[in-house]
Amino acid sequence: MSSNPQYRSGNEIRTLFLDFYAQREHQILPSASLVPEDPTVLLTIAGMLPFKPIFLGQRTPEFKRATTSQKCIRTNDIENVGRTKRHHTFFEMLGNFSFGDYFKEQAIAWGWEISTQVFGFSPQNLVVSVFEEDDEAYNIWRDKIGVTEARIKRMGADDNFWASGPTGPCGPCSEIYYDFHPERGEDNIDLEDDTRFIEFYNLVFMQYNRDAAGNLTPLQNKNIDTGMGLERMAQILQKVPNNYETDLIFPIIKTAAQIAGIDYHTSDEKIKVSLKVIGDHVRAVVHMIADEIRASNVGRGYVLRRLIRRVVRHGRLLGISGNFITQVAETAIALAESAYPSVRQREAAIKAELEREETNFLKTLDRGEKLLEDIIQELKQQGQTEISGKNAFKLYDTYGFPLELTQEIAEENNLSVDVEGFEAEMEIQKGRGRDAHETIDLTVQGSLDKLAEHIHATEFIGYTQAAATAKVEVLLVNGVTEEAAEAGTEVQILLNQTPFYAESGGQIGDRGYISGDGIVVRVEDVKKESDFFVHFGRIERGTLRVGDTVTAQIDSACRRRAQANHTATHLLQAALKKIVDEGISQAGSLVSFDRLRFDFNCPRALTTEEVQQVEEQVNTWISEAHSAKIEVLPLAEAKARGAVAMFGEKYGDEVRVIDFPSVSMELCGGTHVSNTAEIGVFKIISEAGVASGVRRIEAVSGPAILDYLNVREKVVKDLSDRFKVKPEELPDRITTLQTELRNAEKQLETLKGQLAIAKSDSLLDTAQTVGDHKIIVAQLEGVDPESLKTAAERLLQKIGNGAVVLGSVPEAGKVSIVAAFSPEVNKKGLQAGKFVGAIAKICGGGGGGRPNLAQAGGRDDSKLPQALEQAQSELKSSLD
Repeated sequence: MSSNPQYRSGNEIRTLFLDFYAQREHQILPSASLVPEDPTVLLTIAGMLPFKPIFLGQRTPEFKRATTSQKCIRTNDIENVGRTKRHHTFFEMLGNFSFGDYFKEQAIAWGWEISTQVFGFSPQNLVVSVFEEDDEAYNIWRDKIGVTEARIKRMGADDNFWASGPTGPCGPCSEIYYDFHPERGEDNIDLEDDTRFIEFYNLVFMQYNRDAAGNLTPLQNKNIDTGMGLERMAQILQKVPNNYETDLIFPIIKTAAQIAGIDYHTSDEKIKVSLKVIGDHVRAVVHMIADEIRASNVGRGYVLRRLIRRVVRHGRLLGISGNFITQVAETAIALAESAYPSVRQREAAIKAELEREETNFLKTLDRGEKLLEDIIQELKQQGQTEISGKNAFKLYDTYGFPLELTQEIAEENNLSVDVEGFEAEMEIQKGRGRDAHETIDLTVQGSLDKLAEHIHATEFIGYTQAAATAKVEVLLVNGVTEEAAEAGTEVQILLNQTPFYAESGGQIGDRGYISGDGIVVRVEDVKKESDFFVHFGRIERGTLRVGDTVTAQIDSACRRRAQANHTATHLLQAALKKIVDEGISQAGSLVSFDRLRFDFNCPRALTTEEVQQVEEQVNTWISEAHSAKIEVLPLAEAKARGAVAMFGEKYGDEVRVIDFPSVSMELCGGTHVSNTAEIGVFKIISEAGVASGVRRIEAVSGPAILDYLNVREKVVKDLSDRFKVKPEELPDRITTLQTELRNAEKQLETLKGQLAIAKSDSLLDTAQTVGDHKIIVAQLEGVDPESLKTAAERLLQKIGNGAVVLGSVPEAGKVSIVAAFSPEVNKKGLQAGKFVGAIAKICGGGGGGRPNLAQAGGRDDSKLPQALEQAQSELKSSLD
């Protein structure tokens, strides 16, 4: 007998999981950004990725146990999205983690408990897998948990053994599967049969270290890393046939279907695939932009652009020709905001990025379609049947035309595409970026290994010196090693020693100059890659050569600003702990020259009074002129003294401690003021949520305060001059103007409605009788969409049984069309939503709505008469 677990929403599943482990002494941590700290991956691809440095022994964790709901992006099998039940680009991974604390038996016991007791799965619906050599896990499942041997399957290393790489930490896995058809019995269970089984919980037992020879040695500290797919759990608990029809995604699909004027459940499989792709991809791009990823042609920006363009393409396949992504994104934002408040807070930026990308792609898509049409015509005239790889690549490279779209259109014209030729052109393009020089990717850790064989790590002397004599060890231009570079060249420089601080710990890199005999290089940024400090700059004068002796000089004014802001973040954290909650911990930060940003774990928003008290406390400490005490101590001693460490941060055996006695003590490698009085003033600009359980404070301090005040003073003066009032009178004046504007808008809307009704009443005499129905199809000049809808409803009410289709051009380049159908017309098989959507395509637009009333828009106002003529013709033929 199979189980009948209770329906759970996606939000409930997430909360139940996190609460279950929180009750078992796990620290609930917020989802990390989709932009990972790990430089070897573009995006956060797994729930364990934020903890990878801990598992690899590179960082000491603050907590022994943690639990998260981690947002992830994977695009390696993007072609399967929408075609299988469970493939996604964006997904949430629920996980519980043990860092050298509990291990296999406890992880298995809790995994079973949450599956059966919390989510209500019957043991008869569960099957587990273990690594074929892991007798310990097998025995725990059988003897401790009570799972029958028939429902414990031994699997090979490909399925049930996790490794971080060829060498390093690794271990066996155990997976829990849900059986949709236990009535089929326990003989010959095949976990590869996804019509019967779905894996929903993976337990990784990290217990070995693998050496270069492949030998496995038990780890001293064994770790647990688990993953439960939120979307998969929702599919099971909501009893739907696939992940896409859960409440996590289906509302997005439904919105897209409404825009296209179609019904998901009655659509064929091809249409469903396009709707699923839109549902998945819009969810992904909303979260990517919320995490401040912007569309581009490289890296994660390219992933974002590709996903957006796939949404546009599948929208076209559904018959949507105009902009629509922001409408669908609104639904995605609404679904995400309870768990990820930053998505709603970044709504304007999300919609602006989507609108810009969609509009630009539609333009290139139009041009690409015209070019492809010419190519097809030419091939047909020549009697050929294949589009060349060169032409397919031109469409892709120049017009952003996806290969699969070229293939689809080619197929519609009984043509094929030379895919091998396309891929060859792609390789040629990649090769253009290479030359005979050795290329070094400074964003990837492993790529600097070859440099390490020839030069020593950069010595940083910037804590005590603002300038130093140094030797140019390596010179790079666009990541390629060069012996010399001339004025005007963008370069990356490695010195044997430097006073320049490299970006790390949230603090941005120093600015300044590298100069020598007739040489001046303006340094705009410095980044640390492994043990090398890479100076990014532009040669302003002379020729720089490897081996040159130069003077490296930081911009001291910028350094003072960064120092003030960095120390201010330490004081801010101390004030938050003192006034709001001692348990507050840092979740991220940014220290720049003009401002500071501090993210911290807190389950609620700060009150206005708390924000004010925190600001006052920081300014009090500044005025008290506390001197800094900076020491390098053994890590254990620093922690014993009470120094605050950031969870997940990598620390060596010895650490730098920044101590302002009786105020703040933190482990930190950044630059700081020697006395808090040097900061001058501290001002909080904003406090807001950026993720579930994470708040963000933005502030300014020191010399940046003057910049902040000058900008605001200029704005206030400008407004005072415009409104001809004193600054203190501005709020009342603005309130008065807002009230006047609202009243004027209401009056205008009333007048517009009255004008539309007056215009529409004159159309009653033009009503034509078709069979038993009356129809009115007409254009009303200069009527806005809302008034047009009011007019159509009024006319339908007056004619009774019939159909009304009205069009208008409220402004240049904007078309509005409304259709209102009586129930009798609906019975004839005509639905206003589908009807008006098809008509609007003539004007380069689209839309939809209910069967009795629908509205659509377009961009080509010159085609409105043609569209209305088509509407009249179709109504007559359908109703006659």
